[in-house]
Amino acid sequence: MATPPPFINSNNPNPLTQGSSRLPEDTVIYSIYPDNPLSQDSLQSLHLQILNAVSPFTTSYIWQHEPFTLSIAFHPFPHLKGHLRFGDNLNDEWFTVFLLFRISVAFPSVSIQVNDSDGDFLLIEAAYHLPRWLNPENSQNRSFIRRGKLHIIPKSALPNPTLTESLNFLIENEQAAVAQDSMQSVIQNRITGYPEKAKLNTHSVRVRVPVSVARVFKHAPSLISLAVEGFYDRDMDSMKNAAKMERFLKGGKGGEEEMVTVAVKMSRAMYAQLMQQRFQAPKCYPMPPKKGDLEAELGMKIACGFEMMYQEKKKEGEEGKGSGWKKYKESLEKSGYFKGLIPGSNEYKRLMENAEEYYKNSSLFSKTRAMLNAPVRQIDEILSLPYSADEFKNEDAPPSDDDSWLYSGEDELNSALQDRQKEMELYELKRKKKKSKEQKDTGASSSLKGEDFDLSELVTTMQGFIHKMSSYEGAEVPNDRDPKEVELDVERFMKDVESVMKYQGDENVTRDMDDDGGSSDMDFAADESENGSDMSDHEDGEDSFMHSYSDVMNNELKSTTLKKSFVHANEQTSVKNEGTSNATEDMDEEFSPVDVDVNLVKNLLDSFSCQQGLPGPTSNLLGLMGVNLPKDDNKGK
Repeated sequence: MATPPPFINSNNPNPLTQGSSRLPEDTVIYSIYPDNPLSQDSLQSLHLQILNAVSPFTTSYIWQHEPFTLSIAFHPFPHLKGHLRFGDNLNDEWFTVFLLFRISVAFPSVSIQVNDSDGDFLLIEAAYHLPRWLNPENSQNRSFIRRGKLHIIPKSALPNPTLTESLNFLIENEQAAVAQDSMQSVIQNRITGYPEKAKLNTHSVRVRVPVSVARVFKHAPSLISLAVEGFYDRDMDSMKNAAKMERFLKGGKGGEEEMVTVAVKMSRAMYAQLMQQRFQAPKCYPMPPKKGDLEAELGMKIACGFEMMYQEKKKEGEEGKGSGWKKYKESLEKSGYFKGLIPGSNEYKRLMENAEEYYKNSSLFSKTRAMLNAPVRQIDEILSLPYSADEFKNEDAPPSDDDSWLYSGEDELNSALQDRQKEMELYELKRKKKKSKEQKDTGASSSLKGEDFDLSELVTTMQGFIHKMSSYEGAEVPNDRDPKEVELDVERFMKDVESVMKYQGDENVTRDMDDDGGSSDMDFAADESENGSDMSDHEDGEDSFMHSYSDVMNNELKSTTLKKSFVHANEQTSVKNEGTSNATEDMDEEFSPVDVDVNLVKNLLDSFSCQQGLPGPTSNLLGLMGVNLPKDDNKGK
């Protein structure tokens, strides 16, 4: 037994048993959860019953890559699960959805979950009909198939549901989770027509192939998917195998292998993949001298695909290095097992050999090897018995199906786009109607509120907002910002301003005294200092400074139009006493007191009116305070 890599221990689960956290591309994954916990025997019985129930639909179906399968799983609790790669054939994915809906009807005591590499694709399909609260962030463990219908766990019942919570909710409150009819219709429209639609997706074509390939088709027609996949996904190594054709041309001797014409069934996607790939026939492959023979060309591509697939599977089966080994190696690299060593170095090789030896002694290695060897063993068993071209000569292969669909897909695409466009337009129309109704309701309520709207409440709310949201330290900085702190010594700042103002005032006095022949300010200050008397008491100085500062500022503002931008207290009185309006002309030029509350309301209303019903700073600010002003219906009248 090989020594396991050091990161594998009892506290760190074996990565061989862990699935990839990321879904493979073009893969649909599904899980079937029984309502009640089942024993292993009961779960195996349910497994067989479900496979028997779907077998009438899957027996003759040609899958693109993998067939519909189910396996038993015990984490986080006993259930059935499966996955299949649909590749370029979306019909495989929706046919799988059809099967899951049929299973949910035949077995009403199960809940089914299905996803693909894009996520919850059933919700994506019904995107225009989803409830407004449902989004990709909160959709996990929320959608299920049950009793032939789509179910969505309500957010009001479970804001962040776990899988167990969702399943229990479905059992106890199934009707509360049934999705609305519009969503049900969208999903049902996608699966309507199956399984008949699955048959329409099948294309039958006549091909000329070696008799060994024809025999494999006769006994295992489903292997066509692996052959097309091997041809379509070929690389340089697999093309070397096709150049030799050792398995299907009797050691690469094309002249010794008879060619026969047979009819092959495949999906339309497979046929398109074969038709749209250019491929030069290997030198050992017998091609007719006449060019443009479609039957021979398609047969050559299929035969080469079989050879490439067979040799690749055989090599992977011997090494046992399929997708399981890739996941295992990736887990080693992520865990730091290779310690950042350069691939190819001696220490890297030693660690790799240790990991490979441990992998080969694991149960996953034997399972992977058996899985990869399965098509190889099947082909070997079929070709191990005697066969000849005579068994195909008396068979009359039917003509190929019409492939005009391959070149007329534009109409089908346009039809699908038009359906989506109609769905989107209907969604927008409903949304606009709903929005218009909400606006009318809001307008009516605002109008009623406007009749009894008390502006004094606005003043009170604003004052409360200021006292609540601010302090002597100023506005709060958002948490997501990290500005440099600005320190301000208020006392020092005021002293500096006071000294500047005092210096300017003393300078004016000095000039007056100098003009009269008096002493300078320096002499005056010195005399005061010598007599031990201060210029003024500290508090008296502050009061004197503030009065002087206010007088200077008022004198500066007298010459501006700032006075007209405020509503003053005596203006309110003059409005009430219109007969004494001339009294204001005799008032002193100094500023009269400003009514702060009136100016606040006036400026807010003016700013709100300028928004013309659109979002703006005033409505946003008032919204924070919970105040909704009525609309200005008289504007422009």
